[in-house]
Amino acid sequence: MSSFDLATHQGHCHCKAVQWEIQAPRKLSIDECNCSICDLNGFQHIIVPKSRFTLKTGKNNITTYTFNSHIAQHYFCKTCGIESFYIPRSNPDGYSINFRCLERENVDEFEIVPFDGKNWEKNAGKLSHLSKE
Repeated sequence: MSSFDLATHQGHCHCKAVQWEIQAPRKLSIDECNCSICDLNGFQHIIVPKSRFTLKTGKNNITTYTFNSHIAQHYFCKTCGIESFYIPRSNPDGYSINFRCLERENVDEFEIVPFDGKNWEKNAGKLSHLSKE
């Protein structure tokens, strides 16, 4: 995919203390994971390379949660508690953006694709290409 195929998408937590932007297509494939944390908080994934993510505001308003292997870095707004993005274990060279936190004006269409995160070890490799340039 060339940079000409990408649009700038804005996103934020609920209170907008944490705001960011990503470069991603206008037509999005959204992974909906059923692992323990994603299932509980309703996270819907758009994984992008780190170079296509920019934190615009809120760096000092973020707290981090890790568990299990401590590779994934889950970032939450200290004010409203929303996790609008994180560094995923499957793609430590990228960011996973919560589609629910994305402003939709630059989204032409999207598809929700189930991802079996309950069987993470078996399926994580299916996501590894998403954080590559």
